[in-house]
Amino acid sequence: MKRVIGLMSGTSLDGIDAVLIETDGMAEIRFGPGETVAYTAQDRAVLQAAVEAALDWGFSGEAPDFSAAEAVLTARHAELVTKLLDATGLSPDQIDLVGFHGQTVLHRAPTSVREGRTCQIGDGQALADATGIPVISDFRSEDVSKGGQGAPLATLYHAALAARESLIGPLAVLNLGGVANVTWLSGDADPIAFDTGPANGLIDAWCEIHTGQSYDEGGKLAAAGTVSPDHLRQLTDHPFFRLDPPKSLDRWDFSLDPVKGLSPEDGAATLTAFTAETVSDAIWKLGHPERVLVTGGGRHNPTLMAMLQTAMGKPVEPVETVGWRGDLIEAEAFAWLAARVEQGLPTSLPSTTGVSAPVSGGRRADPKVPA
Repeated sequence: MKRVIGLMSGTSLDGIDAVLIETDGMAEIRFGPGETVAYTAQDRAVLQAAVEAALDWGFSGEAPDFSAAEAVLTARHAELVTKLLDATGLSPDQIDLVGFHGQTVLHRAPTSVREGRTCQIGDGQALADATGIPVISDFRSEDVSKGGQGAPLATLYHAALAARESLIGPLAVLNLGGVANVTWLSGDADPIAFDTGPANGLIDAWCEIHTGQSYDEGGKLAAAGTVSPDHLRQLTDHPFFRLDPPKSLDRWDFSLDPVKGLSPEDGAATLTAFTAETVSDAIWKLGHPERVLVTGGGRHNPTLMAMLQTAMGKPVEPVETVGWRGDLIEAEAFAWLAARVEQGLPTSLPSTTGVSAPVSGGRRADPKVPA
């Protein structure tokens, strides 16, 4: 068993999750404490500028200078590791590893005519030096280099949690982050996973433009609106939905253009219905799940959860109903993946990302010993 800290900063740029677990990188998982810290407005602006620079770059020509954003990102992660250690009373030498996802600033899925590319910023060596703990980072690049989508990566952790709780499939584990992705678990078959489409990303962007708020708190804006069937049809006509899995998205692959002109309320309602409908369609194409378990920030949106339940025609449950921690599960996943990287165990499979063969992705950085 290894004692590992996992760190996650999502595409919403709202903050960082940190969590401590003990694990063998398989079904042995012991939950420890977690901490979350929000980015300051200044930090968020720096990170948003990096995302915008990455979008302008588009993997064409010379890459932008991400050093300022990377320094801020790494420093905030180091501070949160220290905060977590203080809360637990543990010292750095009592932690085996840190799993550091970094921040995705640009992701391009592979297609039949182009190679995939992915870019996460975050300095693993600097984080190791700042914390005094070995760091595993850059989890996605190896998968992409071998033909995989590079996402989603929490799939095998979902499978480990399900095995730990002896959950009977078919089971759909749905993550509603900036992008939605699903893990399909059925018997002894390899897990299946893919991005299903936008989740909170478009809703958040719409709310920021029309209300100045970073998200639809409590789903109240959407609840006050009416879904526009014509605009919903335009959203679902995106070519992504005609692709077979495995497939992945960048949060910015979709735009708000199809809902321009709607009122703030109707736009929020239509975008929320869009997420519910596309998620439901993706799950039903996989089969008939016994249960649908929901993690990610979207599970806190009662309007989205109600629309999803209506679209599915069956109950959808937050992962807390089976004892999982939805606000920390992605940070846990990268701690667990770090333990697997140390042992050379797969972090993705052909069925989860489309990679050519099972791959163990991630790079280790050890703290530099002072001279």
